[in-house]
Amino acid sequence: MKSVWEEAVEIGERKSLEGNLDVDVAVIGAGMAGILTAFALKCQGKNVVVLEADRIGSGQTGKTTAKITAQHGLIYHKMIRRYGVEKASVYARANRVAIDAFEWIVKERKIDCHFKRVPAYLYSTTDDRKLKKEAEAAEVLGIRAFFTRETELPFEVKGAVCFQDQAQFHPLLFVKEIAKELTIYEKTKVLSVRGHKIETEGGTVTAEHIVFATHYPITNLPGFYFLRQHQERSYVLAVSGVKRPEGIYYGIDKKGISFRSTEEALLLGGGGHRTGENKKGGAYEELVKAAEQYFPQYEEKARWSAQDCMPHDGIPFIGKYSVFRPYWYVATGFQKWGMTSSMLSAIIICDRICGRDNPYERLFKPQRFHFFASLELLLKDVGKSVKGLAKGFFHLPFKTLDSLPKGHGGIIRIGFRRFACYKDEHGNVHRILARCPHMGCELEWNPDELSWDCPCHGSRYDVDGKLLDCPAQKEKKFSVT
Repeated sequence: MKSVWEEAVEIGERKSLEGNLDVDVAVIGAGMAGILTAFALKCQGKNVVVLEADRIGSGQTGKTTAKITAQHGLIYHKMIRRYGVEKASVYARANRVAIDAFEWIVKERKIDCHFKRVPAYLYSTTDDRKLKKEAEAAEVLGIRAFFTRETELPFEVKGAVCFQDQAQFHPLLFVKEIAKELTIYEKTKVLSVRGHKIETEGGTVTAEHIVFATHYPITNLPGFYFLRQHQERSYVLAVSGVKRPEGIYYGIDKKGISFRSTEEALLLGGGGHRTGENKKGGAYEELVKAAEQYFPQYEEKARWSAQDCMPHDGIPFIGKYSVFRPYWYVATGFQKWGMTSSMLSAIIICDRICGRDNPYERLFKPQRFHFFASLELLLKDVGKSVKGLAKGFFHLPFKTLDSLPKGHGGIIRIGFRRFACYKDEHGNVHRILARCPHMGCELEWNPDELSWDCPCHGSRYDVDGKLLDCPAQKEKKFSVT
């Protein structure tokens, strides 16, 4: 399902790689992080190419709600408690710099991408205590924010924290413009990366530096990022014919809804869950109910979902991929705040490749390890992986092909093998092997997206086995007739 950004913008196609190249820097991934990093390096005189498996901005960049903000949920009170005022201050300052950098590029390049400074609110309809603590933390860190009970929302709130001078824009209009100056090869899937060499379907790229900007790192070793983060999905409903607030809003309650206006629509976001844990579905229905309740005259324009990498310690991984590959770089773990994190990645990685010190690099350094901050989620993720790997060995699936309703998916044993089966509205059965080729976890059905999702590391496939989301690289079309 296309987002409002994808419906509105068409980015011209680029050719695929044919032959071999030698460059200063190769960036893998043509989303916001990859494009910004390549743009920054090109401005420094580097010979840069971008390799993209699909199309420019076709991944999470086209699915974002495009909030450019240093307000990342209830983080600052927690960050001060975990890491101290100094590190929390660096995090806040780095994200403010990222907002300013977007504004500078937009003005300098005269990019018409609906960039606009707006206030960003955290709100709750049930409890104001956490919000007051967050406002106090913001004050300690010098963030322009304040507690309030006044909002533009169509319902009463217990409280809200307003962060001033945040921003929003149209992500694909922005990417389209800065990508014009870059050498980008589309439909060029990376097959392997060994040392300084990148093998693709069309040739080999040899680079002094390699940047992995693929949302989730596609190379497991070294780095072990599959042990340091998990993925979550969230859902968006775009509606028109309603009053649109000037500010952007993020609900902190369990089923809280986010609100963000575009030029023509209001975006309602919510329904978040860990990838691979949505058996019952209903995420879009919850957003529809909210729209019906608050905006009875609304008209639906679009609906779509996005995926986010969630690091265990709550801080993105930006910088050197591993001490064993000092010429590799990574940008991942952006949580739900990919715009400022993408800009930070470009700034930090560009500085490192160009041999400059960066004041924010240490906080986001991938080689850090915050043991106590990471332990709870690390143990949870290990448990999920063990469960996903063991599933099927200790119990049999109860469904049969005959019992599978039309429009539904289920794990079914056929002979001695387990298959992920989907029966379409015409009764045709689409079968793929039930295990993810990334690391072997059993897939789970997502009824909201009609997809097979891996609960261990977040890879996703359509009903015929086409890869939708990484970290898996093998587009193993394991359909069976």
